[in-house]
Amino acid sequence: MLEANPYKLSNMNKVKDHCPTCNLKYHIEPSFYTGSMYVSYAVGVAFAVATYVLILIFGLDFGPGGILLSIIGVLVLTMPYNGAVSKSIWAHFFFKYNPEIANKVSKQ
Repeated sequence: MLEANPYKLSNMNKVKDHCPTCNLKYHIEPSFYTGSMYVSYAVGVAFAVATYVLILIFGLDFGPGGILLSIIGVLVLTMPYNGAVSKSIWAHFFFKYNPEIANKVSKQ
């Protein structure tokens, strides 16, 4: 679905126009992937909570400022991955799996 690795910043989160196998159009309407911002927010919150919980589990004493900087660091480092996963999750709300096409591809 994505054109390149999300960490390749020149093509970060660019989506192909069509599926090379089944020719499915990935852009249903203009600005279709704008809705993935909502998913991205939820994924970002999950990363932030996971970072906080890991800091607590390992007993690191960073203080409030250190915890905030740790969470910001994790969010910045995972931002390309977050965007890619969010677009994929958003697309899965609208694109349905077709087993007939999958069987054709697996037999080739």
